[in-house]
Amino acid sequence: MTTLDPHNVATWTEQPYEELLNLSTEEVADVQQQALKIRFESLRPQLEALDKLATQQGVDRVEEIDDVLPVLFDHRVYKSYPLSLIEKRQFSRLTVWLNRLTTHDLKSVPLDGVDSVDDWLTRLDEHGMIIGHSTGTTGKLSFIPRSRTEWPAWRTDHFESLRFTTGLDMRTEKIHNFAAGYRYGHQMMAKQGMLFGAETAGGEACRHMLYDYRLSSDLLSLAGRMRAAEERGELDQLQIDPRLLEERMQLIEAASHREEDLQHWFEKLAVEFRGQKVLVGGTSADMVRLALKGKEVGLQVQFAPGSVLAVGGGFKGFKDAPANWKEVLQEFFGIQKLASFYGMSEMIAANPICAAGFFHVAPYTIPILLNEDAQRLPAAGTQTGRMAFYDLLAETYWGGFISGDRVTITFDGECACGFSSPRVHPEITRFADLAGGDDKITCAGTAKAYNDFMDYVGGA
Repeated sequence: MTTLDPHNVATWTEQPYEELLNLSTEEVADVQQQALKIRFESLRPQLEALDKLATQQGVDRVEEIDDVLPVLFDHRVYKSYPLSLIEKRQFSRLTVWLNRLTTHDLKSVPLDGVDSVDDWLTRLDEHGMIIGHSTGTTGKLSFIPRSRTEWPAWRTDHFESLRFTTGLDMRTEKIHNFAAGYRYGHQMMAKQGMLFGAETAGGEACRHMLYDYRLSSDLLSLAGRMRAAEERGELDQLQIDPRLLEERMQLIEAASHREEDLQHWFEKLAVEFRGQKVLVGGTSADMVRLALKGKEVGLQVQFAPGSVLAVGGGFKGFKDAPANWKEVLQEFFGIQKLASFYGMSEMIAANPICAAGFFHVAPYTIPILLNEDAQRLPAAGTQTGRMAFYDLLAETYWGGFISGDRVTITFDGECACGFSSPRVHPEITRFADLAGGDDKITCAGTAKAYNDFMDYVGGA
C-alpha cells in the first residue's frame, strides 16, 4: 500500500510511478491538503514575498485548496526585478530582490568579481542554490530560486519519470545520450542537462551535444530586451555592452546555419553509434526537421532495439510540420518508443506521457484549473482552463504558480492506459497565442492587493 507522509513530501518521489499514478484524485486529496497547509505555515514566516501577499490578500491559513488561490504567484513574480539591475550589472541589488523569494539567506553570498548574469548564477550555485531561468522571450528572464534542498527529490522524480516512460532505469543502465542543445548554461533545460545528463549517459564523454559550449544567460537576456525594445520602437535607446554585441553576432552566425549543423552532427553520430542503444533528445521541431532532411538525403539510421527518442517543446516556428509527425519520427529513427513530458521551469515534476498519450500528474503536484475569473474549476470530470498548480516538492520557495497554459485535464476515472491519476490532454496552447500575444492573468482576491504586492516584490 502506498503511504504518503504530508510532513515529508520528498519521500513520495521514492515510490514507483506505477503506484503513484494508480492513486486517484479522491485518494490523495486529504494528504495533499495536509501537506499544503504545512507548506504555507512553514514558508510564510520565512518568505518575505509570500508573507506580503498573504497579508495583502487577507489569507491567514490554508485549510483547503481553494484557500491558496489568492496567494498563487503569477508568471510576473519571478521576473519582477527592475530590468536596470541587469543592464547596469547591479547584482547586489538583484540578490536583494531574489532574497525575498527564497528561505536561503543570500545576503552573505560574496559577489566580488561577478560581472555578468552567468557569473551571478554560478556564484549563487556555489552557495547552495540551483537557479534556472526561462528563455526570456517576453523581454526578461524569470529566475526560479530552486536550491540543493530540492535536489534529492528533483533527481529522483527525473529518473523515475524517465524509467516510467522509457522502460529504462538510467540510474543503473547507462546509454549514450544525443541532445540537440548546449552542454552548459543556466536556462532551465540546459541546466537540467548539466545536472542529470552525465549521470544518465554514464559520464560527460557519453553525452553528445550539438553545441559544446555555454548558452549565455546574458545573451538570452539581451535578445529578449532587444526584441521588446524593437516592438516598442525603442531599439536605438538600448545601452548595450559592446562585448555582448560581439557575442551576439557570433550567435546569429551560428543560428544562420543551425539546420546544417544539426544534420551534420546527427549524421556523424548515426554512423558512429549504429547498432547501439541510445537516447536521442531534442525539440519536436528539431527532430522532425532531422527526419525529413535525413530521409531526403537517404540517411540510414539503425540503432539497437530499446533505444529511446525524447521529444517536447512543440513546433514553434515550424509552420509546415506534418500532421503525422510521430510516425515520421518512428520510421526515420527506427525507434518506436517516444518519450515526452509536460512541465515548465516553475515545476519540479516531469509529468510523463502514458501509452494513451496523456501526461499524468503525480501526487506531489496539485493541478488547479482556473476559469477566466481566476476561480477554481471543479477537480472532477474533464475540465478546460488555465493551468495553475501547487508544487509540493518546493521546500525553500513558494510552489504556488499560475501559468500561461490553456489545458484540458481529466481528474477522475481510469485512463485508457490503466492509471487513475489526473492527466493533462496533449492539446496544450498558450493563452498569449490565443490572445494575439497578450496574456492578461486575473488573480484571485482583489486586483489592488495583488498590484500592491507586485510593486513591493519588484522593488530592489
